[in-house]
Amino acid sequence: MRWLLGILVLLLVVLQYRLWFAEGSLAERHRLQKQAEEQARINEELLARNAVLEREVLELQNGNAGVEQRAREQLGLVREGETYFHVADDPDTADAEP
Repeated sequence: MRWLLGILVLLLVVLQYRLWFAEGSLAERHRLQKQAEEQARINEELLARNAVLEREVLELQNGNAGVEQRAREQLGLVREGETYFHVADDPDTADAEP
């Protein structure tokens, strides 16, 4: 009868080891769940970025207005015949309160 009790205790120890430490354990499940949550967050960020890029591509494909706007904003280009005015704040009056 003692040998049966010993076998049952050994079986319990083996099963507890698998539950807590072996492959497929609760600790590994928790780690994989955290990893999946992190990957889902990264995927959401990438989807948002892709949506912005897709809108930009569509704007550039649909006409010159998008290209012209980018040229003006990013490169500071002006059309022929236009006059460019740059208004700078006076450093002495910029700090003064109205």
